[in-house]
Amino acid sequence: MSLYKDYINEIEERKGLGLHPKPIDGAELLSEVISQIKDVNNEYRVDSVNFFIYNTLPGTTPAAGVKAKFLKEIILGEATVAEITPTYAFELLSHMKGGPSIEVLLDLALGNDEAIAKQAAAVLKTQVFLYDADTARLADAFKAGNTIAKDILESYAKAEFFTELPAVAEEIKVVTYIAAEGDISTDLLSPGNQAHSRSDRELHGQCMITPAAQAEIKALQAQHPDASVMLIAEKGTMGVGSSRMSGVNNVALWTGKQASPYVPFVNIAPIVAGTNGISPIFLTTVDVTGGIGIDLKNWKKQVDANGDVVRNEAGDPVLEEVYSVATGTVLTINTKTQKLYNGDQELIDISRSLTPQKMEFIKAGGSYAIVFGKKIQTFAAQTLGIEAPVVFAPSKEISNDGQGLTAVEKIFNNNAVGSTPGKVLHAGSDVRVKVNIVGSQDTTGLMTSQELEAMAATVIAPTVDGAYQSGCHTASVWDKKAQANIPKLMKFMNDFGVITARDPKGEYHAMTDVIHKVLNDITVDEWAIIIGGDSHTRMSKGVAFGADSGTVALALATGEASMPIPESVKVTFKGEMKPHMDFRDVVHATQLQMLQQFDGENVFQGRIIEVHIGTLLADQAFTFTDWTAEMKAKASICISQDETLIESLEIAKSRIQIMIEKGMDNKNQVLKGLIDKANKRIEEIKSGAKPALTPDANAKYYAEVVIDLDIIEEPMIADPDVNNADVSKRYTHDTIRDLTYYGGDKHVDLGFVGSCMVHKDDLKIVSQMLRNVEKANGKVEFKAPLVVAAPTYNIIDELKAEGDWEMLQKYSGFEFSDLLPKSTARTEYENIMYLERPGCNLCMGNQEKAEKGDTVMATSTRLFQGRVVEDRDGKKGESLLASTPVVVLSAILGRIPNIEEYKAAVEGINLTKFKPISMN
Repeated sequence: MSLYKDYINEIEERKGLGLHPKPIDGAELLSEVISQIKDVNNEYRVDSVNFFIYNTLPGTTPAAGVKAKFLKEIILGEATVAEITPTYAFELLSHMKGGPSIEVLLDLALGNDEAIAKQAAAVLKTQVFLYDADTARLADAFKAGNTIAKDILESYAKAEFFTELPAVAEEIKVVTYIAAEGDISTDLLSPGNQAHSRSDRELHGQCMITPAAQAEIKALQAQHPDASVMLIAEKGTMGVGSSRMSGVNNVALWTGKQASPYVPFVNIAPIVAGTNGISPIFLTTVDVTGGIGIDLKNWKKQVDANGDVVRNEAGDPVLEEVYSVATGTVLTINTKTQKLYNGDQELIDISRSLTPQKMEFIKAGGSYAIVFGKKIQTFAAQTLGIEAPVVFAPSKEISNDGQGLTAVEKIFNNNAVGSTPGKVLHAGSDVRVKVNIVGSQDTTGLMTSQELEAMAATVIAPTVDGAYQSGCHTASVWDKKAQANIPKLMKFMNDFGVITARDPKGEYHAMTDVIHKVLNDITVDEWAIIIGGDSHTRMSKGVAFGADSGTVALALATGEASMPIPESVKVTFKGEMKPHMDFRDVVHATQLQMLQQFDGENVFQGRIIEVHIGTLLADQAFTFTDWTAEMKAKASICISQDETLIESLEIAKSRIQIMIEKGMDNKNQVLKGLIDKANKRIEEIKSGAKPALTPDANAKYYAEVVIDLDIIEEPMIADPDVNNADVSKRYTHDTIRDLTYYGGDKHVDLGFVGSCMVHKDDLKIVSQMLRNVEKANGKVEFKAPLVVAAPTYNIIDELKAEGDWEMLQKYSGFEFSDLLPKSTARTEYENIMYLERPGCNLCMGNQEKAEKGDTVMATSTRLFQGRVVEDRDGKKGESLLASTPVVVLSAILGRIPNIEEYKAAVEGINLTKFKPISMN
């Protein structure tokens, strides 16, 4: 009874927080619950029945196995529960999704009791989460002449699990709620500093936006009980930033509908919108939950009588409202006409939000059911020896005669699964593709494991070349929250077949390296497709898509992903970098020059950036591909030269070998297999059999952008512009300013060199700058704290071997210890240099943060409000993003330097350089 009493105590604690009982996922606790149900005189029996029915997690959780077994006993008459009849037991099994419940249903359907078998078959016909062991049982029974198995297979072949579902309503009434003006980051919907609670859906839901916003949403629901609340990013894009399924989960929790009456706090069908649409990653997550994402286009640029864009004093286009979506406006989504209406007034065509494929997701309650359903239909038809009837919307296949292929089109054609043989596909085609590399990070990993349990997956798909579970987002502080969550996550993923940063057995040293750096190393083929649970899954080899935890789970379980082939924007360069410039400045300048060339339109948004920086090694090129998340691109591809790619692959091999020597390979020898694949790819390039990936000369692009290196005269800083009078223009990553703008006197409270944006050369720049200052002044003094976090342990080892780490140690006031990791986050900083443990550190904002109201100069990726630094009364926190030398000098001076100071400080330093291919 001890586990149950502990559970009751936890329930009382949650009551104090306004929360319901936490769903049960443990086998031991549910076994106690069942014992109390069987004891008709037990004082806890009534509650135990309710917990069993309504508060047990489905799928492959340990509790689900116990629940399915007990329901089987009830159906067979081996146990009697007044509240749960055999018929009701079948209903409960039908909501358990897969795994143990499917095993029980197959036992019953293929058993000797004909009446029970028919009931079990009726339930099985509604299920789609079947795996090889399940389908093998059906196929064997069919071949043995079992009529029930034949009946089930015939139903699957007709896809009755889908066709028998209720149709999508022709009209969906919504009431608007403007969640914010400007871009809405996922940090607003699921704050990074609450990452520890993401797997506890109800608790995590309390952090969405603000309590006041939650109350306003509830008030709208009370006023409009027949309408769904539609969350809106007014004058902005919805869901920019991190790829957080928890953000969509929170929106669904507050505005969606319960997926099953027997599974608490799992909601579906959220409806979201933005003036400038939905971030690509966020939109994928909306699809996962059977929701709708709408590009409102309710503001447009104002033009004068001559058709020229009207601009304000700052030179920005003046916007005019096309139609109002003010909070409380009742609108209608018509799924038949595919229009958005206000009463009888047509506002906009929303056919892109209601494509045939998206309508299927809505009908099925999410995209997973469609993915698995198609596989089940194909299996059944093949087993029966028939052609599967056309039930699902046919995949759109676009093939343009005489048109070449972009790099991403080549990769998708190469990895396509199930498309018309021999047909060359172009952008816009719907494609199922093989996924080569999968990454899961630690603050979304628990959700990924829950998704895997929910879809009844137990082992990684054999077609995946390699997968990695990181520990970087919880590297800074090994607190009670991390200690409770991370070991559990690592064990689950390790058992699943994923290479894990931490060893569940404790045999190899914990590797808290930034996930993107590891994925960049284990990607050993530029033709690869990578799916990762973080928006900065942006490898400089292959094409990588940041994804929500559900899409990551699907890739792990099936080895596949489905999406349209995106359009591409080609980025090339001309001119020559100035000696005092760093490649990070080129990255920022790319965004600025693109916006200038296209009159403020972000042509990168939602598309692939095909960037031709082939003279840079993968480590340095990643600084560009990584930043494409801030450019709102769907993904990016680096076009490399043969020699450069070979060198990058050799570096990757050496780092994978280090992982093997640490003892990180598994029984399937995944890491060794990656080295073998790298060797094969190197030989293909050297022999000329298969040169490095390049687009065709006659490929078609949405746009082409040429970046002029000659006009980049000064370091370029991405500014959150926290005091812009136009709220929609704050925190956008689109405000890029040169160093001189700040006049050499803007105060800096803290500097941060770290995150996935930096590489080994950046840490060497820190060391070289310290040497320069020491030589000039006799010593180094910091007028602002400088936090330095190498992205990987490999970098630290290499810096030690090359003498740079010793210089960093000399001027550090704090150095991390693996033996004594911090147990609490730092809240105050001294004017010293902190050498922090490899990992995300300040960039993530879930553990470490700057002091409230600080002005931070950082090399990191995000400048969203509250991410790195929160506001305080009377002073907004702001995180400006710049190159490593600018950050270091700002910390030394306590202010942003002027251009003369900067040039002097970098004299003789090996900054990261880049030359366009034509200049070599």
